[in-house]
Amino acid sequence: MAYAISSALAIYFVIWWITLFLTLPFGVRSQHEDGEAPPGTDPGAPVKALMLRKLIWTTIISIVIYGVGALGYYSGLFTLARLSRLMGLPI
Repeated sequence: MAYAISSALAIYFVIWWITLFLTLPFGVRSQHEDGEAPPGTDPGAPVKALMLRKLIWTTIISIVIYGVGALGYYSGLFTLARLSRLMGLPI
């Protein structure tokens, strides 16, 4: 049982990390776009990163993706035979 829990947490962590990198660019305005760049800073640096909002959205999206995957796995939709047939590979 402990192995299944650690595997589930590892899979969720990977999904969460990938989702974080997908959500990072949304809503970011650079100093160049904003028109106010303090001297000595990169004009491409973000004005407001809004990281707390992105972490919350990352968690919500990851829970949904993981839930859909777990539901498909436990209902028998994601089996080795089905996935290999879908990709055209012999078992």
